[in-house]
Amino acid sequence: MTTDAERRGFSVRVFLPDGDPDGVKVVEKSNWTGCGVVIPRATFGEAKSRPELDRTGVYILVGPSEAALPQVYVGEGDPVRPRLETHAKQKDFWTHAVIFTSKDQNLNKAHVQRLEARLVELAKSSKRCILENSNIPQVPSLSEADTAEVESFLDDLLLCLPILGYGFFEAAPAGAGSAVQFVLKGKGVEAFGFESARGFVVRAGSQAVREDKEAPSIYTYLKETRAELVRQGVLVDRGKAYEFSQNYTFSSPSTAAGVLLGRSSNGRIEWKTPDGRTLKSIQDEQVSA
Repeated sequence: MTTDAERRGFSVRVFLPDGDPDGVKVVEKSNWTGCGVVIPRATFGEAKSRPELDRTGVYILVGPSEAALPQVYVGEGDPVRPRLETHAKQKDFWTHAVIFTSKDQNLNKAHVQRLEARLVELAKSSKRCILENSNIPQVPSLSEADTAEVESFLDDLLLCLPILGYGFFEAAPAGAGSAVQFVLKGKGVEAFGFESARGFVVRAGSQAVREDKEAPSIYTYLKETRAELVRQGVLVDRGKAYEFSQNYTFSSPSTAAGVLLGRSSNGRIEWKTPDGRTLKSIQDEQVSA
């Protein structure tokens, strides 16, 4: 997989065939044979006749949850349309379907099975969504050349997804180099983190309060997010506090602080540098520079 350091500039074209910003989106990336289509469930009846759904491809169903994490199901089809029609009747949670196929139709069943397995693997590793797949797909056996081609296709697919607002397959960045380091302390816990383009990253080894120290007024989404991170093994019970088992990306510094402290928090004030400067003051300095 391509690393951040290896990435180069590229362009992505998002075409709205219905002229509706909230409707169907067709996504193409420069120098890529792939094509993506985002279909809102409300328009699936009309959009299912699109030619992309006649091809072999991989798809992602996305929907909201009570936690600050989306619900996600990953699948494949040869072609895609019958699988999506079945999910439209049998799965209630999803609001959008994201389909990726090849414009030159060079993806076969084994290729998309590998794409499905790899996407599920990445989702389970990043733990930034609630994965609805009850069965974990196995990676099929492919030739060395086919494996390289599918992994290259996957690299481009993963570059397109965050542009569409679906960045939950990405692992948290390491935060090396020039990233300003922040500390959060309170309720007997201590945590470390930094800002990134993907969100606010809490470092592995950081602590979070247990349920018995949650504020009675904690927002439902914070409580549900904490419970989901415990279920997925991101937060591990160490007795007096939870501990982060991996670097983890939150959508904002306030969500990160709220999960750590078990209460609503202004992360721009709670997160501070080791010498006491708040995240807000750092951001203000950057604007004024």
